[in-house]
Amino acid sequence: MPLANSGYVVVAPDIRGYGQTRQRSRLSTKKVAYEEDLAPYRMLNVATDVIALVYALGYTSVETLIGHDFGSAIAAHCALIRPDLFKGVVMMSAPYSGAPSLSSIGDANDKTRLQKLDEALRTLDSPKKHYMVYFSSSRADAHLSNPPQGAHEFMRAYYHMKSADWKGNKVNPLGAFTAEALSVLPSYYIMPVDKTMPECVGAEAPSPEEVAQNTWLPDEELAVYVSQYTRTGFQGGLNHYRCNAESLRWTQDLNIFMGKQIEIPAMFISGAQDWGVFQFPGSAEAMRTTACKQMRKEDFVLVDGAGHWVQQEKPDVVIEHLLRFIRQCVVVHS
Repeated sequence: MPLANSGYVVVAPDIRGYGQTRQRSRLSTKKVAYEEDLAPYRMLNVATDVIALVYALGYTSVETLIGHDFGSAIAAHCALIRPDLFKGVVMMSAPYSGAPSLSSIGDANDKTRLQKLDEALRTLDSPKKHYMVYFSSSRADAHLSNPPQGAHEFMRAYYHMKSADWKGNKVNPLGAFTAEALSVLPSYYIMPVDKTMPECVGAEAPSPEEVAQNTWLPDEELAVYVSQYTRTGFQGGLNHYRCNAESLRWTQDLNIFMGKQIEIPAMFISGAQDWGVFQFPGSAEAMRTTACKQMRKEDFVLVDGAGHWVQQEKPDVVIEHLLRFIRQCVVVHS
């Protein structure tokens, strides 16, 4: 609403697999099944969805494309591929480390980077697993859709544990992409090998007093998320993780952009208490130095007092930075 009140047309679509995206399809009465084809969830296909939506709404340019978490990656790829369409891009909470490099290209039958890391995590003295590999398993949707504590309490605990309200989020850069270095991450990222996600976050659920003090996610808003996921299940969203973790063949069509940089002005915003900034060591620095041609020092923003949900935890600060950046993009392109 603040962006709209500033005179901009704001569009906030559900991405493929989430919310209402299947409502008009022939499978509208069914939840996404694990056995369905993963091809529609490929990054290039999801980026095409965004670009098609722009034209379907009757526009031929966009002031700024903004994406949070997985949406950050979508926004980055849209900006990488169509600098003629988007004047600026804002990536939130998940840094974009850049287009594929020659060294990252492998055979479709090779194990992914995440699969190799997950195997190493399982060999630690206290065996662990990577959450993206867990989310790619056939049992993850059932765990998330039928949590022992109930859907509302599970999602409350999940949002709490990834926010600045949870005192365990003492964030700092990690040294390397190794099992040992990443094992310090909280259990919503690096999980005990025998635990489900509802069990991991349930152990750190907020107290009734903490829930009562929460101002950024009231129960009536949380209930909207709960109702949507109760209706759709989680598999549509989980399929995006599978495309990154399950097989290189789902990302090989991005190889054509090898070495290409994001040329338009770029901004990154995250909470200072968000481990997502550093969960892939080196990604934030690569984004700032090589992946983006136009990311100024002042446009890499870490908001104190916010975790992963920075746009909800500190909305006024986020809006202030967004408006500053959008106006700068207008000046650059005028």
